[in-house]
Amino acid sequence: MSELKNDRFIRALLRQPVDKTPIWIMRQAGRYLPEYREVRAKAGDFMTLCSTPELACEVTLQPLRRFELDAAILFSDILTIPDAMGLGLYFEEGEGPKFKKTISNAQDVANIGIPDPELELRYVMDAVRLIRKELDGNVPLIGFAGSPWTLATYMVEGGSSRDFYKTKSMLFSDGATAHQLLTKLADSVATYLNAQIEAGAQAVMVFDSWGGALTSRHYKEFSLAYMQRIVNQLTREKDGQKIPVILFTKGGGLWLPEMAETGCDALGLDWSVNIAQARKLVGDRVALQGNMDPAIMATNPETIRSEVANILADFGNGSGHVFNLGHGITPSINPENVAALVDAVHDISVQYHQ
Repeated sequence: MSELKNDRFIRALLRQPVDKTPIWIMRQAGRYLPEYREVRAKAGDFMTLCSTPELACEVTLQPLRRFELDAAILFSDILTIPDAMGLGLYFEEGEGPKFKKTISNAQDVANIGIPDPELELRYVMDAVRLIRKELDGNVPLIGFAGSPWTLATYMVEGGSSRDFYKTKSMLFSDGATAHQLLTKLADSVATYLNAQIEAGAQAVMVFDSWGGALTSRHYKEFSLAYMQRIVNQLTREKDGQKIPVILFTKGGGLWLPEMAETGCDALGLDWSVNIAQARKLVGDRVALQGNMDPAIMATNPETIRSEVANILADFGNGSGHVFNLGHGITPSINPENVAALVDAVHDISVQYHQ
């Protein structure tokens, strides 16, 4: 990995020795940074920000200028694929993402195609290429996509949901249509992530934001099986470098051993799981990423440092840990607390890598 000046993140994902535990933060490019809010205001709306490669590149790089993070993550949205399928994504202030069209039956599923990443999603690939160039090998770039189940919930519900009644009704009463939709989405995600890798992403992550809303049986059938389908299709090496794959199911602590069986390189953990227990469950099959409660970021540097020390001690000695929050950082956080978090992880973790 000679071209990377800091390959700590990649090495940890591959469970290779590192000098200290690497850290990046979900939603590290976001509203808690005043410079992000400035660019967002200039863009006018969120989709313009996402779909303008120069702006997406700028906000991706902003947190790296402030903090000694060990990875950059592409600034984009998980709903770019359904949008490219023609469902018409838009954002309502205070209400989150919405779709002009929804999926409710087999004919709707038949009407959508698998988007060509270099056509319908060209703006994402151009952003990846630009970010990779601007990073100049300082840290690796993470590409990402939403999981098929998570994307399906937005496409069927027409936006965010608390109970997922429409999507779950489809699973329970018309499983064949649900499976057709999820198959199409899994193949679209695999194609999309492979295009990101081709454009320059050096690791990829699948965000299964709503897998935890399913029963155990339905999670395995309708979420995990399709993440497995994605993992099976992914490019795992490029230019002689391994491309690690991270799977993250929020609320998925019950299913970590099954997730580890997919052949991914790492599992993301939310804050409800003890990382020591997670490590026992998965053994040395995968690395673990996580998993501080994002609410702790609203406290103070001393409290943050204490919690970092607890999580690092729980994980214990050796590589295979990427420090992160258990979910995305929230908009009200003081950036100085983020600096305290990054410094604490780097300082305290050295003792676990002697």
